[in-house]
Amino acid sequence: MSKKTELENAMKDALRAGDTERKNTLRLVLTAIKEAEVRDQSEMDDDGVLGILQKQVKSRRETIADAEKAGRPDLIDGAESEIAILEDYLPKQMSDEELAALVDEAIAQTGASSPADMGKVMGALMPKVQGRADGGKISQTVKAKLQGG
Repeated sequence: MSKKTELENAMKDALRAGDTERKNTLRLVLTAIKEAEVRDQSEMDDDGVLGILQKQVKSRRETIADAEKAGRPDLIDGAESEIAILEDYLPKQMSDEELAALVDEAIAQTGASSPADMGKVMGALMPKVQGRADGGKISQTVKAKLQGG
């Protein structure tokens, strides 16, 4: 079953169960998927759906940061619960050790030796970690390794 179908079925289940928060969160994700499909004029594959899920999680993390600055705990609670719902549909996140090992492997594969080679390393690494690690965390790890950290 495709990731999109899984999300659609989960939304229907939430609707039947009266779980308004899950239904609304999944509806927003499905709307974003539909908008991307219309824009690209093609059916979205699982990788594309995972990308949208990650963007939705990232957006909510930014909302939490902004809400903390503004002193709005009500917004923080809502965003945290939406992140928990979205993470149910993302692959299990890899550990720091797993990520570091893949970064080392990508550096060796590309022959990278300085921070100027970061683009090559990221290009080799991203297909292997897509959906399993935060982009900022990946970037930080690559940068640290290339700077000798």
